[in-house]
Amino acid sequence: MTQMDYKYSLLGSSVDDYRKRPLLLQVDDTPMNLFAVLEVKRDLPRRWSTLGCLRKVKLYSILFGLVIMFLIMASYVLTGDKKGLLLTPSPYHFSSLVSPGPFPFNLSSAKDYAHIKQVVKTIASKVEFSGSRQLPDPKALVNSEPHMFSVIPRKFLPGVKNPCWYEEYTGNITSDPYRTNLYARYSRRFRTVFEYLRSTFREHLFHRDGKLYRMRCLPYFYIIGQPKCGTTDLYDRLRLHPDVRFTTFKEPHWWTRKRFGIIRLSEGFHDRYPVEDYLDLFDLAAYQIQDILKANASGTPNQHNIIIGEASASTMWDNNAWVYFYDNTTEGEPPFLIQDFVHALQPDARFIVMLRDPVERLYSDYLYFGIANKSVEDFHEKVSESLQLFEGCLTEYTMRSCVYNTTLNNAMPVRLQVGLYIVYIMDWLTVFRRDQILVLRLEDHASNRKYTMHKVFNFLNLGPLTEQKEAEITRSPASNTRRPADKNLGPMLPITKEILQDFYMPFNEKLAKVLRNDSFLWESRSKLM
Repeated sequence: MTQMDYKYSLLGSSVDDYRKRPLLLQVDDTPMNLFAVLEVKRDLPRRWSTLGCLRKVKLYSILFGLVIMFLIMASYVLTGDKKGLLLTPSPYHFSSLVSPGPFPFNLSSAKDYAHIKQVVKTIASKVEFSGSRQLPDPKALVNSEPHMFSVIPRKFLPGVKNPCWYEEYTGNITSDPYRTNLYARYSRRFRTVFEYLRSTFREHLFHRDGKLYRMRCLPYFYIIGQPKCGTTDLYDRLRLHPDVRFTTFKEPHWWTRKRFGIIRLSEGFHDRYPVEDYLDLFDLAAYQIQDILKANASGTPNQHNIIIGEASASTMWDNNAWVYFYDNTTEGEPPFLIQDFVHALQPDARFIVMLRDPVERLYSDYLYFGIANKSVEDFHEKVSESLQLFEGCLTEYTMRSCVYNTTLNNAMPVRLQVGLYIVYIMDWLTVFRRDQILVLRLEDHASNRKYTMHKVFNFLNLGPLTEQKEAEITRSPASNTRRPADKNLGPMLPITKEILQDFYMPFNEKLAKVLRNDSFLWESRSKLM
């Protein structure tokens, strides 16, 4: 099987399938319902009025053209584009999510305020945390990704802290080993790294019994979430540790997006990134691990025991691609989650999660990703729209179904679901032990970086540092803080904050209970910019 052979294919690629499935039509700037669901019927109406033949032909032509346009757009568009007309395949009939109220909201209206408060109250009444999810059959995992499981072995090199192995190299030794790597092709900023890897590739091949081998590695640990919760700052500080290496760049998003062919959510599907492209991102660190092994074998012991990290803030929560590639066999819930695959390959992996008051996280997310015309009033309206969509989903489906529902996530103007931390953490705990997941708070990290970094070092079993190196890691300025223009907008409206606090409260309460730490209630509202 070649590196681009994949078992799965895009579901709903046939015209017949799209005739059966509803298409989500978004219409912006309208006082009527936010969404309308169109279903393309096979049979045209039998009864016609007494129009002339010419009008019939025109009408047929118009209807046929519209149908073709909808089908073509649905075949290529993955996610919503808030600027225009969007068609997104839905995992279930979405008529129940049609917004019940008028937009925009009148912030001074007691009626609108009472309505949205009732929406939040209704949502809270339907929040249920059921038992552990049913884990997929390991054979089903392998069958869904046969190539990935054929490339990565079940056992790694003994005596090496990081998961690594030797892979036989059968390619032409004079050819470019990275010529087909899609990361190298599309990431201009990192082409210099791949140039270095090319120039040193041959000298790092291992000769044994007339065969050539290259060292391959996976990460020892993953920073998996959440967005706008300080993952960039944690990444930048960990990079300074002498025993830590990362991928050639932050956030490869391979597990959640690139392996499905998603580069940007607004662009639809591209070529799928094979697992070899992902493994190439660890080659620079693999070379260093290999050099240490050679030094130890030659009688020159090296004290460094390098580990590799990978930091993609989508890994914990983003399963939005499932509906396009996996059969909907679990009542609207994904049959496989990202962690199922990671666990099947790396049952001993470690994970770091950085969380933040979900209310403040959502506002920071809006400010960071919002394109234009950002304002506290606009944020309030988007929150209100999203809450009503979420409530509509809960009228017919379970909470987990709604959290993982691709169409709902694409439709909500703000990413409410990302702040439902407990849903994701409980699902990760179905496959990994509690001691394999370190959960931190951004508020604690901002107030005492030395304390949180020590927790991280201990969690990763890293050795002691000199005082000078520790000071360099803990005292450097915070990374990826809010832009000055966004700071000028000031805090969100008090009414918006109150609504969001009520919405997230039952989820935070469950999170604090599972983690046995009341600080995850976020009852003391610290302001982080």
